[in-house]
Amino acid sequence: MLPLANGRIIMRYADRLDLQRFVNRLLSRSLLTSDEQDAILDLPCHFATVKANRDFVGLREYVDHVSLIVDGIVGRFDQNRDGLRQITALHLPGDMANLHSVVQPRATSALQALSVATILRIPHDALRAATARRPALAEALWRDSMVDASILAQWVVNVGRRDARARIAHLLCEVATRLGAPNGQNGFRFAFAVTQFQIADATGLTSVHVNRILRSLRESGLADVRNREVRVLDWRGLIDAGDFDRNYLQTEIRPEDKLRILEAL
Repeated sequence: MLPLANGRIIMRYADRLDLQRFVNRLLSRSLLTSDEQDAILDLPCHFATVKANRDFVGLREYVDHVSLIVDGIVGRFDQNRDGLRQITALHLPGDMANLHSVVQPRATSALQALSVATILRIPHDALRAATARRPALAEALWRDSMVDASILAQWVVNVGRRDARARIAHLLCEVATRLGAPNGQNGFRFAFAVTQFQIADATGLTSVHVNRILRSLRESGLADVRNREVRVLDWRGLIDAGDFDRNYLQTEIRPEDKLRILEAL
């Protein structure tokens, strides 16, 4: 049994279908053989559930596993010496929230369930063993970490150089794209189980200001955010409002990259 602060351990092993979501994420950016995919699907792991607003990786905690998000939304936090926190990333189902901990096991950021979350805990040793014999798999994980860093860079720009309306519009566009939103279409919905206070933490605003911006986006016919759901009314308009360019998310393999990867296999 693996201990989990503020959570509950469920005594069963993961179904391969839960790991398949992470494999699909890797396949969106990398080419993997069936053996390399099976190496991920066969990883040993345990389910755990975490209540909303509870940490499951503490700041500066030493961890010996990575956390794959199966359900819910997780926030990555850092804080100042007064204990004031800032959300520096949102992790969605299919994300390996702390993949970098394989090489840096002492947590430099905390992980907190923003909603009730289900996670899979995968031992570092098992992941190291799988990649040691499969260089292409190691590269795929490296590429995934690079995208995580790219998202962090965009969040810095968001807080430092975009106005309040653009910050929230950009955040909504990013989450929609990461969840597989149909590009170019209007009228789609996606679950977004976060509070206005949490959106404020992620965008460097107050919750009162967030409330005003969400009302403005709704009245402008761009997006309606309520009841833990986002309904996108005008996708192109929301993209323009958020100064959003999906390329940093690397959501698909470019033809030239695919050719280069194939040549290297």
